[in-house]
Amino acid sequence: MWMFKSVKQSCKMLIIMTILLGLVYPLAVTGLSQLIFPKQANGSLLYSNNRIVGSELIGQEFTGPEYFYGRPSAAGAGYDAVASSGSNLGPTNESLMKTIGERITEIKRENNLTAEQKIPADMVAASGSGLDPHISPQAALLQIPRVARARGLTEEEVRIEVQKYTETWEVFILGEPRVNVLKLNLALDQLS
Repeated sequence: MWMFKSVKQSCKMLIIMTILLGLVYPLAVTGLSQLIFPKQANGSLLYSNNRIVGSELIGQEFTGPEYFYGRPSAAGAGYDAVASSGSNLGPTNESLMKTIGERITEIKRENNLTAEQKIPADMVAASGSGLDPHISPQAALLQIPRVARARGLTEEEVRIEVQKYTETWEVFILGEPRVNVLKLNLALDQLS
């Protein structure tokens, strides 16, 4: 008899907790996030011509000289959120060094750089997640002449856009200045 009563209480508690934690709590959190942070709760999506073109939180591959290039991705076939990860290759790995060397050569060729000019590390090394949507301001400044030439804009016009889309520190001290590549490229598409 005591055992039956204990099982009955346990089943009641299971049903109550399932309803509370499986339905009420998730619905309450979802509702509050939609009220307080609707943009973030929906994935920080960016639109162009009333069409979703991406999220400001996930990098994308851009090709063509008229676009700023983002950080290289080691995630799947490139910026694949399902395969988010770094390459896990160490700094002395021959394959990694070969890939970085090829990226350096390609960046110097595309941007008409001399052999002596330095390239920011974020232009040749993938981020830990492989999905980083930002580049450093230095990486953006290096690409300005190529983008301006391809778009038929002055370097100053493109530089102004880079400055507009350069994000600074969060909470006054955290993070580094960075440029969101998707936002910048969308702004340049509107400008051209």
